[in-house]
Amino acid sequence: MSGKITFGISQKLLLILLLVALIPLLSIWFVSYQSITGLTTEKVNQELAAINTNLVTHVDGWVDMNQRMLLQNASLQEMQSMSPFLQNPALKTITEYYDWAYLAFTIDINGNNIGRSDGKKTKFYGDRSYYKQVVEGKQFGQQILIGKTSGKPAMVLSTGIFDKAGQLTGVLAQAMTLTKLSGKIINTQIGETGFSFLVDAKGEVIAHPDAEMTRSRVDLSNHAAIKAFQQGQSYTVFENPNGEKIVSVAQKTAQGWTMVSQQNYVEAYGLIKSENQKAILLLVSTIILVIAIAIFVSRSLTAPIRELTIVADKYSQGQLDLKISGLDRGDEIGQLSQSIQRLGTSIRMAISRM
Repeated sequence: MSGKITFGISQKLLLILLLVALIPLLSIWFVSYQSITGLTTEKVNQELAAINTNLVTHVDGWVDMNQRMLLQNASLQEMQSMSPFLQNPALKTITEYYDWAYLAFTIDINGNNIGRSDGKKTKFYGDRSYYKQVVEGKQFGQQILIGKTSGKPAMVLSTGIFDKAGQLTGVLAQAMTLTKLSGKIINTQIGETGFSFLVDAKGEVIAHPDAEMTRSRVDLSNHAAIKAFQQGQSYTVFENPNGEKIVSVAQKTAQGWTMVSQQNYVEAYGLIKSENQKAILLLVSTIILVIAIAIFVSRSLTAPIRELTIVADKYSQGQLDLKISGLDRGDEIGQLSQSIQRLGTSIRMAISRM
């Protein structure tokens, strides 16, 4: 019986101490975890969005600069003449001034190449999208392609050439390597694992840290971030083919291209993991400390009770010459010890009278 009483008191005491210590800690940890998670998510999204917006601004600004240059040159009398003799010197000036342009050229309304900055044999460009876009009425045409001249991925921008009556007489175009455009994109490092890339309206790579993906114009239209963006989700979390969790943000450029910035989820949300590990360490330390205190306190309380229980049991068996400890204690256990001592005295006096 005494063993059960001792176990019950120790168990209840331990449980009470654990509850008193852990409930506040668990509440604080939960609120803190929710707060850190929310703040970290906002911080990660803001940082990725800021990087992405900066790159989109860079792309838009660069394209806009080249488009303005084309408009200015298309208004020159040399260009309006549609004479290769007059156009070629002006076209050569464009490529000399804009070092990323490897070819400036003109096309008549039938798609035939008229003037060229490189002095090479003229070609037919009527099948090119950038030409058709201008002929169909757009102010500017654009196309990412493998250049017929360079044999490498290139971007071609174009605009119309109009006569004094405002009639379209030809197209002025500039073919550029992607190096100048993609340099800032591919050199953008986000932490240790993050990077950015740019795809065109079809989802084909314009700029990517993997040079081979850029050269091959890999189709990334099925990339999770791009598919999510097409469904209206700028921010998304997905798993890559290696099973790694990735967080990303996507944004459109003025040209209808898509810029994506992404980072490994574990790295991006490292603060949450770090803070959570600290909280768990605190909880484990607290549990160990509470258990140690509970064992110490329970022993200091239950050991005297166990001894008094043994004394009372022996009294019932007629053993009255027992030493009782704890008589000098000023707490309830001391009072219990004194009461049992008086009980023994009363029993001895009753026996002596008999």
